[in-house]
Amino acid sequence: MKGDGVVGGDLTRMAVLALLGQRGPASRATIARELELSPPTVSQVTRRLLQQGLLQALEYEPSEGGRPGQLLGLVSTAGRAVGVKLAADHLVLVDMRLDGQVVYTRTESYDALAPDAMSRLVATVRTFAKPRKEGLLGIGVGVPGVVERPDVGVVDADVLGWTNMSLGSHLREAVGIPVLIENDVKALAVAQRLYGLGRTRRSFVVITIGRGVGFACVADGTLQRGARGGAGELAHVTVSPGGAPCACGRRGCLEAYVGNAGLVAAARASGVLGPGQGLARLTELADSGSTKACQVYAAAAQRLARAAAPAIAALDPEVVIIAGEGTSSWRHCDKAFSGTLAKLLPPSMSSMTVEVDEWDESSWARGAGAIVLATPFDRHALAGAQRLQVLARLHGNRAEAVSLWPSTS
Repeated sequence: MKGDGVVGGDLTRMAVLALLGQRGPASRATIARELELSPPTVSQVTRRLLQQGLLQALEYEPSEGGRPGQLLGLVSTAGRAVGVKLAADHLVLVDMRLDGQVVYTRTESYDALAPDAMSRLVATVRTFAKPRKEGLLGIGVGVPGVVERPDVGVVDADVLGWTNMSLGSHLREAVGIPVLIENDVKALAVAQRLYGLGRTRRSFVVITIGRGVGFACVADGTLQRGARGGAGELAHVTVSPGGAPCACGRRGCLEAYVGNAGLVAAARASGVLGPGQGLARLTELADSGSTKACQVYAAAAQRLARAAAPAIAALDPEVVIIAGEGTSSWRHCDKAFSGTLAKLLPPSMSSMTVEVDEWDESSWARGAGAIVLATPFDRHALAGAQRLQVLARLHGNRAEAVSLWPSTS
């Protein structure tokens, strides 16, 4: 790919690693067929990957009359990443392997609006990552905002009070290894593509619900970012001009009605919740069968479907994946969302599949780590010089990589 220093041989190795990372073990013949490569090329590439310890030879696949093919699998411990989910009031950090398995996670309180917010973030990431430097390919950070280029890492995030914040350069200077910054929902979509419900799909949409609302799309295997990194910013599209106030400072945004704060406001306005009662009580009432509480969720789900339907129709995904903290209450939204979506989509898409992801607090951070682990797999990633450094670490070429860790304390 021109401009990022990746040569043809690297692209072939990346394609093989990506295939095995996405589908699991496969024979050389299967690799050649699915990647449309010649058998000699596959043999040459896999031999090098085996020598580098990135692939391992497994059992032979069952024979159907011909010579059985030996399965090759990805060595999950050949590389690791640190993923960081940055929220306005807390941080979640994970240590994850090449196969997406999280081996350690930690949550810390955080105040993005505090005067020392950046210095504390840098210190926390450095402290978490330093003992894990062996085999570490890089650090990924997911933020609730717009990032034009992940390799540069300049962030605009209203909820964090950040405008043109050079997060990437701050972290790279502190830790001295590759750092990639991405919108948290887009990062989550990358994780879905590599390890989750999107693993067997070439095109899918991710919608996240919870504190906010997120939307991301993978089309033909490639994450869609838009001209300025803002593709999928449905949360702050105005759905009711002059309506409810939103955390972004505007009024009538989709998030102001569908996010957690919007649900609570609607429940209080309808008399479902009293003063001082919040989302936990609303969920409790809906779980116990309260018709009015369920109607609050249903109304929000209908509004979400109406806002998302035009984008879904334009993208024609194989599946819509629902993720985020709000999935714990999705059973109160599912029927209203799917029914409304079916009525609004073209007839050919009216039976659109909607699947709900399994969710825990580390999922956001796992997405952040995935943008690092995907760098050798995804030739379309905007990784710039960070790609070369991640590749150097993955292939063990320390001469091409930056220092494993700066000497400063």
